[in-house]
Amino acid sequence: MNPRRPYAAFTLLELLTVIAIIGILAALVAPVLTQFRKGDAVTAATNQLLGDVAHARQLAISTRSTVYMVFVPTNFWNTAAGTLNSAWWNTLTAAQQTAATNLCDKQLTGYNFVSLRTVGDQPGRNNPHYLGPWRTLPAGTFIGTQKFTTRSFLPAVRIIDAVSGRQFPVYGFNTNGIPFPVENAPTVSMPCIAFNYLGQLISDTNAGNNIDAYIPLAQGSVVPAIDPATRALQLSSIAAVVSEAPPGNSTNSYNLIHIDWLTGRARLEHQEVQ
Repeated sequence: MNPRRPYAAFTLLELLTVIAIIGILAALVAPVLTQFRKGDAVTAATNQLLGDVAHARQLAISTRSTVYMVFVPTNFWNTAAGTLNSAWWNTLTAAQQTAATNLCDKQLTGYNFVSLRTVGDQPGRNNPHYLGPWRTLPAGTFIGTQKFTTRSFLPAVRIIDAVSGRQFPVYGFNTNGIPFPVENAPTVSMPCIAFNYLGQLISDTNAGNNIDAYIPLAQGSVVPAIDPATRALQLSSIAAVVSEAPPGNSTNSYNLIHIDWLTGRARLEHQEVQ
């Protein structure tokens, strides 16, 4: 009779060695995967914003009216002096105040489409309409803070490509009186871009001349004010905490939505690689 052959097996030391190797490999790969996820988020944000700019343009053409693409700035409930805009806030109904509070988490990431006039409106009597629900960019991305600076004849930042030498002047958003946060609310000055019934960009001008618009996308986070007791979003004098990760990526490794003013069509401008 043949003697019984022993079963082949791993020793405890061998198993621990394999687990340690797997842990080391995971630690090495994790940062790379994180960067892939960030890249995916920027790609998704770029595609979304390109598509929605095109949608705003098409809405203007199809409704034969001026359509505004309205963006949510930080601390939108405050005046330029940093105090509560009582003239607006106190005239909101309870439901409208709730709708405004619900937009706290859309600072620098949220936008919507608004038409102030529709075909058939009586002269001098506008009938504003929001043309869809509020949209939000993918997590980990937001519109660069440069676009929310005060509009002037000088660009908030001039991005220069180190390879091609091309320059992209990023001006702050123009502003317009928009019923906010819903169409039957009082009017407040909001950052926006606008397209006319021909699909042309008419909101961006310099010295009276129409110019192209550039919207920078950034990686990072926007953390709104939160009630420490209830953890609910709230309107507060505390500004949202905005941070780019890595720092300066909206200009150093830029992704710009470039809107041609004459055609109203948008395309991507991005950093060239040496």
